[in-house]
Amino acid sequence: MKNTARTMNMLYESLGKLFYAVAISDGSVHDKEWTKVKEIVKEDWLYVDDFTDRYGTDAANQIEIVFDGLMEYGRSSEDCYEEFKDFYNEHPHAFSEEIKSLTKKTAGAIANSFAGKNKSELVILAKIELLLK
Repeated sequence: MKNTARTMNMLYESLGKLFYAVAISDGSVHDKEWTKVKEIVKEDWLYVDDFTDRYGTDAANQIEIVFDGLMEYGRSSEDCYEEFKDFYNEHPHAFSEEIKSLTKKTAGAIANSFAGKNKSELVILAKIELLLK
């Protein structure tokens, strides 16, 4: 199945939720975690594909936009992870091996960016690993 711009925008929105779920899993999002998200989006995610959002900017920017919005309004880690999981199960074709690998790499980097990985972060990283096999 071919990925549409709409599906890919939804993918990046879902990734924003997932990365927020990792960051908030220990109860708060630390500045270093937010900085790491912005860094990895710029260094890696902007080069994954050529999809754009409705404003003509790279669709991968949705990761930052959604993550930032969730920091402002707050959501639980579990809710955000479940929304990502639902998207993944509905649209597995949107997840190339490159996207799966980069998703795991990004989640691990976020978890490791502030004082190493704690128990709650290890749990969500394991769930991501199992989901994206």
